[in-house]
Amino acid sequence: MKTILLSCFLLSCSLWSFAQQQPMGSADKMAWWSASRFGLFIHWGLYSQTAGDWNGRPTRGGEHFMLYERIPLQQYAQIAKDFNPTAFDADTWAKAAKGAGMKYIVVTAKHHDGFAMFNSPSSDYNIVQQTPWQRDPMRDLADACKRYDLKLCFYYSLGRDWADPDVPTNWPSKAGRSNSWDYPNEDAKDLSKYIERKVKPQLHELLTQYGPIGIIWFDTPELFTKEQSTEIQQFIHDLQPNCIINSRIGNQLGDYEVVEQSLMNKAKGKWEACITMSRNWGFNKHDTVWKSPEILVRNLVEVVSKGGNLLLNIGPKGDGTFPVESMARLRSIGDWMNLNAEAIYGAGEWKIQSEGKQLHEEETEIAGQQTIKDAENDATSKEIVSDIRFTTKDGFVYVFVRSPKTDFAAVKSLAAGQARIAKITLLGSKQKIKWKQDATALHLPVPSATGGEIPVYVFKVTLVGQS
Repeated sequence: MKTILLSCFLLSCSLWSFAQQQPMGSADKMAWWSASRFGLFIHWGLYSQTAGDWNGRPTRGGEHFMLYERIPLQQYAQIAKDFNPTAFDADTWAKAAKGAGMKYIVVTAKHHDGFAMFNSPSSDYNIVQQTPWQRDPMRDLADACKRYDLKLCFYYSLGRDWADPDVPTNWPSKAGRSNSWDYPNEDAKDLSKYIERKVKPQLHELLTQYGPIGIIWFDTPELFTKEQSTEIQQFIHDLQPNCIINSRIGNQLGDYEVVEQSLMNKAKGKWEACITMSRNWGFNKHDTVWKSPEILVRNLVEVVSKGGNLLLNIGPKGDGTFPVESMARLRSIGDWMNLNAEAIYGAGEWKIQSEGKQLHEEETEIAGQQTIKDAENDATSKEIVSDIRFTTKDGFVYVFVRSPKTDFAAVKSLAAGQARIAKITLLGSKQKIKWKQDATALHLPVPSATGGEIPVYVFKVTLVGQS
């Protein structure tokens, strides 16, 4: 019996290894990502334990407070002695993401502080060896993602590491984001030593210890050269050829662009907006400004209507639980997605993206910028206006009527003479839609809002000649 079990295990390992050795074409590799449209970002680390405080007062810089407060590494590392997330439950995390309609999870394996939130044999500065918990949450999360059919992806801070002596930076000026208090000689730092000593070993661990990985989500490439970025890209593909890499590997490489705390993108091709639910990426008990479920659904619709993905962030608490505010918003988004996911998954840009008032000025000012920002940097609009957005899939046109203030929505782009319409349905409803089309617009009746409902309604338009 033992021989049979061993043979089955070895066979399964061989099959997985064989699958990993069969690289897909670029379009095939990106197919799951393009269809997903919605993912969960998780910022969890030692900064979660301090919850926004240091030495009895609120910190500056959010999860970057080690830098802003210039805390010596030896002192900062002491936080690990109190980090004991006994309430962590990977199944709860994955179930919450699945329930919200998300298709992938990107979790911080290593943030700028250099602390590994996984079992890292190459560096003892990790959650297994430095905390009383002594567990690897990424192992549990990998298993939970598999149960809930979610892609597991890892965030990895590439060109910032405040625990390593060989990581120089030059933003916004020389040594601007370096650990210059522990390691003051910026000119002596040798980035190649850090790459060989830490980056490659840890990437190898992340890509061999947890099964297939959807994305290596890099951040802050800083002073990585084109040659170094190319070398890291090849290193990843040698281990997992079908692993996607975001643009923050640096030097115009990567499979898609990232826009941070913005819903606007001017880059051509595939892109993803990553945004927070509140002000901070990591958990901060002083953070009381939360976006409403309506705003978050509007954000999702806007990004998808522009052909992008939305990566929505949660900062778990030090005990390993999601804040109640985050859970409530995931549930509300999930209720909306249960009715309207058809217009999100696999959908793309229609001939136009929207009708009505455009983005608020705070968003417009940074339109198209691909710069990496720092700490608190939310530039997304909080304004709620009545407007219309569009997506398309399989020839159908999906009309999103967002936050309407009238009984009828006039869709000018589907006026008579511009579109021959065969049928219109309201997603999530079995009622027949009494629509009217004239030379000025397609007129759609707006449903009566019910208590707690997110007022973003989706009409599915079937054109003449379409099956």
